[in-house]
Amino acid sequence: MTEQYEEKPTAGGGVARVLAGTYVPGRPEGKGDGGWRQKLAERTDALRYLKSAERYWYGESFGSEKRRGAA
Repeated sequence: MTEQYEEKPTAGGGVARVLAGTYVPGRPEGKGDGGWRQKLAERTDALRYLKSAERYWYGESFGSEKRRGAA
């Protein structure tokens, strides 16, 4: 595949040569959702997964990045 470039303006008023889109047209084949529901066959496994995900989304800190002491 030949690489295609585009010229874009820079903040300083110059021109930069950047790589254009390199995707392949068409639709993906196979499972695109990751199959997380199929991997968690038991209800208890799915609930544990969702509870740990909630901790990252709605917790006071950023999950495992909790500070030991206050800033």
